Amino acid sequence: MGGFLMEACVDSVESAVNAERGGAGRLELCSSLLEGGLTPSQGLLHVVKQCVKIPVYVMVRPRGGDFLYSDQEVEVMKKDIELMKTHGADGLVLGALTEDGRVDAERCMEFLAAAQHLPITFHRAFDMVHDPVAALETLVSLGFQRLLTSGCENSALEGLPLIKQLIDQAKGRIAIMPGGGITERNLQRILEGTGAQEFHCSARSSRDSAMKFRNTCVTMGASFSAPEYGLKVADVSKEEKGTKGDEKKNKNDKKKEEKDHPNSWLISTIYKTFKGVLFESAFINLMTDLLTFVSPQLLK
Repeated sequence: MGGFLMEACVDSVESAVNAERGGAGRLELCSSLLEGGLTPSQGLLHVVKQCVKIPVYVMVRPRGGDFLYSDQEVEVMKKDIELMKTHGADGLVLGALTEDGRVDAERCMEFLAAAQHLPITFHRAFDMVHDPVAALETLVSLGFQRLLTSGCENSALEGLPLIKQLIDQAKGRIAIMPGGGITERNLQRILEGTGAQEFHCSARSSRDSAMKFRNTCVTMGASFSAPEYGLKVADVSKEEKGTKGDEKKNKNDKKKEEKDHPNSWLISTIYKTFKGVLFESAFINLMTDLLTFVSPQLLK
């Protein structure tokens, strides 16, 4: 399963280094992955560029939430583009929509002009558009090099039909990069189902904080925040599994996942209720805590 490029979404120097070691061919550098990724600091970009050799594309997104930006937010984004270029960004990742769910061509033209020669990926704001077919043509006409999409679904696996349709529609005019819930378990199915040549994932796992003194009475941030003494970092082994691939055609993936997660139906039901409110990492942590509290027997 060779011949494709894996882009890893990272939010720390450690994750960037691990992703490169695991075989990632490009990085998407962000902060605040619990909010879907925001603009990282210039300091983070500077140090990451010192530590890795693969291209680093920088997220330009001033806040979480929707992609309808005010004039002031657009000025912030253009300034961030200028600064990230100065600090060595190899490319940018951004997007903007109008209030009626179309690609905001006017705003995007401003961003492209500010970026000048840097390649730009239009991110998963695309998955919120009203008409994906028309939106793709807009991106092509504007000159975007790449589109990151889950096929307007919660995950790339669910969005396979549309992703395949978009690749056929693009006809090589713009790269279509599936992303959203891609793991070493489902990468083969997504590859075969779309024929895409680039993929986007985070391939992260949790590790415990090195803090010895812990004030468990205090948390920083909202109630749906990440554990205070746990860190999410790119996992070298997961990157390697994803980039090297599994040569065997595993037709029992679905059964295996159900076996590994016997209560996946319950998590799925609750997720559908809360989708759009919780992001992936916060959701997983919340569900694990909830199921443990309701009945420890469920997780045995």
